[in-house]
Amino acid sequence: MSGATVLGGEIGRPSTGEPLLQVRDLGVRFTRRGRAPVQAVDGVSFDVAAGRSVGLVGESGSGKSVTSLAVMGLLPPRGVEVTGSVRLDGTELLELDDAARRDLRGADMAMVFQDPMSSLNPVVQVGVQVTEVLRRHRGMGRAQARDEAADLLQRVGIPEPRRRLKDYPHQLSGGMRQRALIAMSLACEPRLLIADEPTTALDVTIQAQILDLLRELVVGTGTSLVLITHDLGVVAGLCDDVHVMYSGRIVESAGRRELFARPEHPYTGGLLASVPRLDAPRGEPLRPIPGSPTLTRPWGTGCAFEPRCTRSDDACVGDAPPLETVRGHGVRCVHPLGADTPAEETR
Repeated sequence: MSGATVLGGEIGRPSTGEPLLQVRDLGVRFTRRGRAPVQAVDGVSFDVAAGRSVGLVGESGSGKSVTSLAVMGLLPPRGVEVTGSVRLDGTELLELDDAARRDLRGADMAMVFQDPMSSLNPVVQVGVQVTEVLRRHRGMGRAQARDEAADLLQRVGIPEPRRRLKDYPHQLSGGMRQRALIAMSLACEPRLLIADEPTTALDVTIQAQILDLLRELVVGTGTSLVLITHDLGVVAGLCDDVHVMYSGRIVESAGRRELFARPEHPYTGGLLASVPRLDAPRGEPLRPIPGSPTLTRPWGTGCAFEPRCTRSDDACVGDAPPLETVRGHGVRCVHPLGADTPAEETR
């Protein structure tokens, strides 16, 4: 795994051929009797090539997690309308029945959820939960599955794996629970792994260990990774390509290095400016984005970010801006920051 690099080169494998995952014009609408519908995801499109790491970034409520749940087919069957196309290696996932989706989940695609305590069954031993995946998708017998489960726990860095197989989730630390969840997700060596805020509620040391583990697994197995996060530091260390989401739509798409070096959308610039910096002068205040994520304009009446944007004017109201290519970035903005914007203005 020593060949992995963080900022000096690509983390995943080079992109070749057709993308493994193709998401086109994905929409997710929540409906409830007596209340106005909520468009949580609105026309999202992106690709994930084999062996690449892609980040979906944005504040809470931007639609990141709902997008991942729609891809996995884990949204509730009632009160939800999913439109568009999601293809995994050419197979249209939105047209599959429940049985076919269950066959794919765990075997070809897997997900690491942000809260391992609620994702693991609290009354079932960890070993049973890991072996269940192996027996269901790989047809292993009880003894063989148990040996493989112990090997998986060892691979993800859990000490005394055979003893830990007998533990219940509450007997493990937060970091160990997240590692166990990653072991379950990788049990069948899926081609696509979605990690939804995998370091939430973990201390910084454990966060770094979990991210190192994910990086090694992506490089070592060629698994494609979709990382859902609001932490730009995580993106900098793990992702090849980045899509920034706001109010259900992608507002900027670029390679990791290009995005950090020269953000184009004011929202992306605001996210970067709000990150504390070790090289900032002592006492310099943070520069948060004005307002809150709930302060938005409907996309049908202009740019959703307009109420919070310091560059907004009359051109931002009316029609929703399309996602256009601006200096190599996909940008949904009529007033992009521009190549002549000093780097300090985005910090």
